[in-house]
Amino acid sequence: MKPDPRIFDDLSRVAGGAMNVFSAFREQILNDIKVRMEEAASRMDLVPREDFERLEAQVKALQKRIDELSGKKPAAKPAAKKTAPKKSGKKK
Repeated sequence: MKPDPRIFDDLSRVAGGAMNVFSAFREQILNDIKVRMEEAASRMDLVPREDFERLEAQVKALQKRIDELSGKKPAAKPAAKKTAPKKSGKKK
């Protein structure tokens, strides 16, 4: 008895349809998660990163200008702490 080739065609169509359904389901879940995260961020009154970085640059420029006008030198980076050499427990 020879297998009917239409069965394999039908199975491949069913598998392809299932893949399309799961793909659409995945996209819907990702979109729902994105919307919920945006709503949560909105409720927490968070600031977008771009706005924060732009404001941070403005504050740094303003601080530099204030330092120039007041005659202060710009703040230097803190120096690395030097540690004293460790004493060994042995006596010479």
